[in-house]
Amino acid sequence: MVIVDSSVWIDAINGIPSPEAIWLHQWLNREEIGLTSLILCEVLQGMRHETRFRTVRDELRTLPVYTNHSVDLAIKAAENYRFLRSRGITVRTTIDCLIATLCIERGFQLLHRDSDFDPFVSHLGLSILDPAIGAIN
Repeated sequence: MVIVDSSVWIDAINGIPSPEAIWLHQWLNREEIGLTSLILCEVLQGMRHETRFRTVRDELRTLPVYTNHSVDLAIKAAENYRFLRSRGITVRTTIDCLIATLCIERGFQLLHRDSDFDPFVSHLGLSILDPAIGAIN
């Protein structure tokens, strides 16, 4: 399963040809792709027009959506945050911490365009998909 972060969905929806958005367009119907409830919320918050909101909502709801709301995941995300903090790394958003932790715990790859996930890769084993090579990094 590849979880696609809001940073990639936003590029894809807005027609921005980032390597990640191009990978998403190429593999959307050929790869197992999902998102989290928090990613869904982030993407939909950016929709300015009601018709666009409904269209994007309906399209994203066809994909698997994983929740970031369990007590166990909240505790593990806090542990991951504290671990990184003890190494002098401050995670800027709780949402990114929850997304990264869900991916780590479930064994999912993450496709993103957000350097805030880098410490989770280097220190906690977050598996990411590198669109340049189409493989786990």
